Amino acid sequence: MKIFMKNRQGIALVTSLMLTLISLTIVMAVLYMITQSVQQSGMVKRYKTALEASYGGTDIIMQEFIPEILKNAESTTLFADLEDKYSLINLAVNPDADMQSCFQRKLTLQVSEWQDDKCVPANLSVNPKELPDLQFSMQAMNGAPYTVYAKIVDTLRGNTDTSGLQLEGGGVAESLSFITPQHLPYVYRLEIQAERSTNAVEQGNISVLYAY
Repeated sequence: MKIFMKNRQGIALVTSLMLTLISLTIVMAVLYMITQSVQQSGMVKRYKTALEASYGGTDIIMQEFIPEILKNAESTTLFADLEDKYSLINLAVNPDADMQSCFQRKLTLQVSEWQDDKCVPANLSVNPKELPDLQFSMQAMNGAPYTVYAKIVDTLRGNTDTSGLQLEGGGVAESLSFITPQHLPYVYRLEIQAERSTNAVEQGNISVLYAY
């Protein structure tokens, strides 16, 4: 007995619709992966830029600000003069006299010697945006500038002081019969945060151990 399919008109339509659905699914999956890749690349780029701003801010603090402050520690107009000198990057020091006194204590004293009525608990936190010791701007190649917040959270005395005496040599054996150590007055731990001034989500945070 033979059975004949008399009506096959719907098979081609169903097959065509299935192939179209499969093709659209593949195209949508490819577009989704491309979109996610572009977004991920953008996020990584923004993070790396903010991180570089943090590194740059650290260099400025330790090579410019800290030496300037230690050199003029006895000046009664120290922080006002510092802000004037670095006005192009909008350097700001907490205007509160107690906070300025606390900042100066942080530069030369260990943590156990900070904790008086001038260094309030908030100033002892490790969040650099919470009563920062220093705040300034760094221009970006593209877009809005970055705001850098910096706070000293720990200080250790090194092998010398800030009297200005320079040790002989460079830490290697010379013509003399002894080896001279490297000159390290203080070791600081800093918390640094750089964030885009128009978008706080674009930020980079680093912890720095710096031997001055």
